[in-house]
Amino acid sequence: MTDKSEKAYKTIGEVAEILKLKSKNKGVFSTHTIRFWETQFKQVKPKLLNSNRRYYDQKTINILKKIKFLLKDQGITINGVKKILDNPSNNDTLNLDEISNNSIRADVFKNKVLKISKIVKNLKNYK
Repeated sequence: MTDKSEKAYKTIGEVAEILKLKSKNKGVFSTHTIRFWETQFKQVKPKLLNSNRRYYDQKTINILKKIKFLLKDQGITINGVKKILDNPSNNDTLNLDEISNNSIRADVFKNKVLKISKIVKNLKNYK
C-alpha cells in the first residue's frame, strides 16, 4: 500500500486495514462490516465516485474508529452507539481517549458484577 496523505480519501479496503477488520475464517481484511455500519450510522457517509466506489475522508474514518471502539472494545449495542453519536455535545469533541478514560470495558464490568454478586451471596449465607 502506498503512503497516502492524511487528507487523501481512502478506499474501503484501506479503511478496513486501518480499522484492522479481519475476516475470522479467511484472515483477509473485510469490508462488509463497514458497509453494514453505513446502513446503521448516519454519520458514516463515504463519497461515491467512479461507478459507486466508496472513498472515505479522515473525519469519516475517525467516526468509524469510534464506532469500532464502542461496539467491539466497550461492548455497547448499536442503539447505544447511535445515542452517543447522535448527541450534539459529542460531535467532533468525542475523542477515543476520553471515551476509554471515562468508561469501563464490558468484560471488566461483568467480572466486577460477578464478584459483587458472590460477595452478596456469601453475606446472605453468613446469616
